[in-house]
Amino acid sequence: MIAARREALLLFSMDDDNAVQRVIQDLRRAAAAGVGTRLPSVRELTARHRASPATVARATRRLVAEGLVEAVPGRGVFVVAPAAIPPPSDLSWQAVALGARPGGEEAVQALLAVPAPGAIALSSGYLDTTLQPTAPLGAALARAARRPGAWDRGPAQGDAELRAWFARECGGLLDADDIIICPGGQAALSTAIRALTAPGEAVLVESPTYVGALAAARAAGRQVVPVPADADGVRPDLLAAALDRTGARLFYCQPLYANPHGAVLAPQRRAAVMSAVRSAGAFLLEDDYARDLSIDADPPPPLAADDADGHVVHLRSLTKPAAPGLRVAALGARGPAGMRLRSARVLDDFFVAGPLQHAALDLVTSPAWHRHRRTVRTALRTRRDALLSALRRHTPDLQPTAVPRGGLHLWVRLPPTVDEADLVTAAAAEQVVVFPGHPWFAAEPPAAFLRLTYAAAPPALLDEGARRLARALAGLGHGTGRAPGG
Repeated sequence: MIAARREALLLFSMDDDNAVQRVIQDLRRAAAAGVGTRLPSVRELTARHRASPATVARATRRLVAEGLVEAVPGRGVFVVAPAAIPPPSDLSWQAVALGARPGGEEAVQALLAVPAPGAIALSSGYLDTTLQPTAPLGAALARAARRPGAWDRGPAQGDAELRAWFARECGGLLDADDIIICPGGQAALSTAIRALTAPGEAVLVESPTYVGALAAARAAGRQVVPVPADADGVRPDLLAAALDRTGARLFYCQPLYANPHGAVLAPQRRAAVMSAVRSAGAFLLEDDYARDLSIDADPPPPLAADDADGHVVHLRSLTKPAAPGLRVAALGARGPAGMRLRSARVLDDFFVAGPLQHAALDLVTSPAWHRHRRTVRTALRTRRDALLSALRRHTPDLQPTAVPRGGLHLWVRLPPTVDEADLVTAAAAEQVVVFPGHPWFAAEPPAAFLRLTYAAAPPALLDEGARRLARALAGLGHGTGRAPGG
């Protein structure tokens, strides 16, 4: 019942966006009559397009923002003269001053791009709006904003109660004093790389791995060295060899539902990975982004829970299981490493806004958070299975390398005859957005892949997305191999 209601809300939202576009097009046609023209009234537009007054108001505000029209209270909306266009500036000198552009940020920007209206996004890294706890989060934020002293300067390390919550969630030897609150997982990741390594040094990463980690390391001037991973996570033997060869002091790892491929570090490999890190005298940056995104079983404890000697730096974010706008994360580290991280965070932005921290604490310590996690778990299982079924039905040649037990994505290997870039482009022409595989590799990829997200759309749209992907494949001359009746 809840899932059906959420799907209905999403479809309503899409219909509302389409209505806004229709009203905008109608107003543009009317505005073609010239400066001073009075545009149709709200009553006329609501009747003509069967749209609500709020929809008409949204359309009008967009045209006001463009400078095409002006709303005059009590009189109506009128076409205005376009603003004078200033002469072009000569900004070419900046190319010399800036020098070479850091690599990697293009993939992050593409990952965050908002899909065009009508497109089905199989590329997002977040829960769609129908799965986000917007009501309890909004209520928590309102309460936090009214707290006495809410907008005062807070502790640079973060709110003590929120730090204690993150420490308890880690389930190991960390306590509240070892935790630093950060404005989102990406900021925490960038801080850790810069605080724990020096420019020019090697940073080891799983291969494939999160594009944001690759971008952050390269932007900081670090040398990224890939260590191959398989269905059981990173290869401990190759990790030990890479640590020995490079002298690296930091290994970035996602042991739980690794992005993009969804692997979980196997129990028999956990000790071997930690042994390799200890022997090298290195740190392991554990990105525990998917702790709240399990589907088939409860997750194993973090690596930090069994780390007696302070080799693990633990990163946990609330953004993925809650909402993109809840930019609250935590870094946990013991000893001098924790001091380095705290110093780096202060230099970056002093502290995270108090109301956002208080709202996050209010949310995660309320009964609504436990209900939300149960709802998300059920919804992700339904959506994952729906996308798997849709791929088997419409694109049987595009199957995941493994079925993830949690997380948000499927990692699909393409047939040798399909060019990755061509398929991404063809899919966009069919209005389904998919993300290519090569940006997730620090070196040459072994094959062509797609990362397909099942968290950002309901089952009906996932099925339609697979249909469109099948048309894109067919347009490239690759048969879908669809089964009879599929």
